[in-house]
Parts: sequence; C-alpha cells; structure tokens
Amino acid sequence: MVSSYRKPKLPSSILRAGEVALIGAGPGDPELLTLKALNLLQQADVVLYDYLVSDEIMELVPESTILVCVGKRAGHHSVPQEKTNQLLVEFAQSGHKVARIKGGDPFVFGRGGEELQVLAAAGIQFQVIPGITAAAGATAYAGIPLTHRDYAQSALFVTGHLKPDADDMDWSTLARGNQTLVIYMGLMKSDYIQQQLLAHGRSNAVPVAIIERGTQRSQKVLRGQLSNLPGLAQQAESPALIVVGEVVSLADELSWFEREHDEVQPNQRVASQRA
Repeated sequence: MVSSYRKPKLPSSILRAGEVALIGAGPGDPELLTLKALNLLQQADVVLYDYLVSDEIMELVPESTILVCVGKRAGHHSVPQEKTNQLLVEFAQSGHKVARIKGGDPFVFGRGGEELQVLAAAGIQFQVIPGITAAAGATAYAGIPLTHRDYAQSALFVTGHLKPDADDMDWSTLARGNQTLVIYMGLMKSDYIQQQLLAHGRSNAVPVAIIERGTQRSQKVLRGQLSNLPGLAQQAESPALIVVGEVVSLADELSWFEREHDEVQPNQRVASQRA
C-alpha cells in the first residue's frame, strides 16, 4: 500500500502594526532568503533597507510598500545611524508594520543589536529573523569549506574596519594555522591585514581568496597567496570578503557556482528608484 503524500502546512508569522521585524537578507541570492523573512517582508508597509540587500530580493517587496534606503556603501552618502534609529522608532510609533532588512545576518557585523536596543528603550515590539551570514554563503558558493578535517578545525569571523592607532585585535590568534580567517569589509585595509598576519607568524604562502558579491550571479572570486593580498584587493570592489587559510586551495576541486552561471547576467533593475 502506497501512502499519499500530504504537503505540510507551514506556520505563518504575523507582523503587527507598530512592530519592527529585523530581517537578515542573506548574502545576495534571493533563494537563500528564509521563508519567514519573505513572509514578513511582504506584510510590511514600510521597509528600511541597506545597499547590501540585492536588487533581486528588493524585487520581492510589494509595489505599494514604502522603501527607505538607509544603507552604507563605499564612496556613497549614507544615512547616519542615529537617523536610522529615529526612523525606525517614528514609523513604528505611527502604527506602521516595519521591516528593517539587512544584508547577511543582522547580528553579524550588522549593528542589529544596537538598533534593537533603541527600539527596546522606546517600548517598541520587535522580532528577529536570522539570515545566512556572508562568510557562510559566499564561501559555499566559491567552493571553500569553512572547516575541513585536514585543513581547518575552526573558523574566525572579524571585521576589517581597523584603525592602526587603535587596533585591539589579537593578531597572534588570528595568525594561527589550522583555521580559516574570514574578514568582512577588509579591502581598504588589505595592506595592514597582510602586514599583521605576517608579523605574527602566518606564512606568506598561505592561500587567500577575495569573494566579491558572493552568491550573486555577478560573483567574482580572486585567489592567490597572502604575499599578494594587497594586489588582489586592488582588483576587487565592495562588497567583498577576504578568506585566509589552507581551505582556499580546495576551490580548485569544489568550485561550482561560477561555472554554472558564468554566462548569466545579473538583474539590472534598481529597487532604490522606487518611491
């Protein structure tokens, strides 16, 4: 006897008036957006978004939704964080259903915790919808496993927004072998990052990769060694991740996404042009 298959019914989350949903958009590929994120995003009547949220994901927002760009991008004016906080509070207090969507995961170098502290202080209800952080998504699409029994027993995620005169990073830990180091927002500091890793014992021959626009159809992967990291960085544009570790060498064998999509052009619609 063959039993009939019944399609399971997924629970449906509700975004209430006066509430804020802090949503992680993932690294760019719209199919990596979670079901809950999509559900709440389409319920919102106001969406505050960053530049790192891909145009393909913004295409999923209903046409009637108010879009407010509050993102940051190198070389472009951005809304100050204090203004973003103010907008979140004002829209919620006005009774709107508010979605605050950020690239990657809002709690991984996304200042999501800071924004929620402001909402909590104002007595505004909120919920958090995690997203796939860029370090996990971009490396997977580049064929670079974050951990591997033969190469890396741990993975470290750090931000590249470093000030040499106020650097409190533990470079001795970051330069250890048998681990994968993933650096967010590190292109502008690639010289300094290279110098510190070499000074603290990392080999200049360790494989490195820069993954630009990871998981998107326009993804670009530059690979080399720590010795030529600054040169690779000059060929890349933000948003990009720097990956340092022996696992990078596995991309020769495991790379799949670029071969599959190298003739596909990215969607050119710019969601930020909407009112």
